[in-house]
Amino acid sequence: MKPPSLTLGIEEEYQFIDPETRQLRSYITEILSGDHLLLEEVKPELHQSMVEIGTRVCQTPADVRGELIRLRGVVMELAGRNGLVIAAAGTHPFSSWLAQEITPLDRYLGVREDLALLAQQLLIFGTHVHIGIEDRDFLIDAMNVSRYFVPHILTLSTSSPFWMGRETGLKSYRSIIFRHFPRTGIPPVLNSWTDYASLVDTLVRTGCVPDASKIWWDVRPNHTYPTLEFRVCDVCTRVEEAVCIAALLQAIVAKLWKLRRDNMTFRLYPQSLIEENKWRAVRYGLDGNLIDLGQEQELAARTLVRELIEWFVDDVLDEIGSRKEVEYAFTILEQGTSADRQLACYRETGDLRAVVDMLVRETKEGVGVPDPVASLSS
Repeated sequence: MKPPSLTLGIEEEYQFIDPETRQLRSYITEILSGDHLLLEEVKPELHQSMVEIGTRVCQTPADVRGELIRLRGVVMELAGRNGLVIAAAGTHPFSSWLAQEITPLDRYLGVREDLALLAQQLLIFGTHVHIGIEDRDFLIDAMNVSRYFVPHILTLSTSSPFWMGRETGLKSYRSIIFRHFPRTGIPPVLNSWTDYASLVDTLVRTGCVPDASKIWWDVRPNHTYPTLEFRVCDVCTRVEEAVCIAALLQAIVAKLWKLRRDNMTFRLYPQSLIEENKWRAVRYGLDGNLIDLGQEQELAARTLVRELIEWFVDDVLDEIGSRKEVEYAFTILEQGTSADRQLACYRETGDLRAVVDMLVRETKEGVGVPDPVASLSS
């Protein structure tokens, strides 16, 4: 069997911010009215105060870093044309979903029609990571096993501790809002690609979904590309955090391939127990405990994330050339996530506007805003 390509791609969702009020601002329709050359990489989302970027297909985490820097710079320049800035966080600290406008495109108007008030409430921002896997049956195997690590990855990406001006007590409130949608959360174990295709066919024939794009599991086969798509993460505030998470997910898939090649695998655990770990990640992030399901005992989340790197994927990092990017996770373990930094900022200042300012600063760390002409021609 041919090994997977392990290509990488990332989608990130950003917030358009008015720098005076620090509130979200509707702006995507103004971008859509021009700059048509950008629309393959800079896309609308459900709300007009959101924008999504998608990288080109990348071979290495270093390529991903270059793409994210380029695309964040493009969006910053586009926002700056109207005096706006952007922020990368799973939720806005205080803007209300009640005040947001839906993007007037058929796709999003259809989502609002289908999901009613839930669609309006979906004012959340995520990171989606694609790992190239061309063999469909291995893709399903990798999805089944990698479900176990979804909570571990979420702990590294938490960036949504606030909702509508309130400290929620959760590190990833975005996860709670998205859980209201159907066909979300940890996926079930599937026996083969044929099982998955049969499930999709049934959902389509019975009018549940128009296609597989409306299956929103935390990890899923992408409906268009030969990739395993990880959708669990809050959007990462710093570029280096996003690169780290992409590299770690690539390493997990590389290790699973190595096990499969050697006729070994990793034990599959019940969906219900993995959901328990996900709840702990949502609630406490890195500061809580996760369940080591093999040993059936609680351990500190930081201990289990470190174990994931040092025990599970360490032997593939040099083969795929991603040790530096994966080991940035140790910096996150030491310094905390965006959610931790937001909470620290709020406790120091008592001002959610200061939290927004911090997010804007961190979003553009290492990103030079490009020349407008150069951006459009790249």
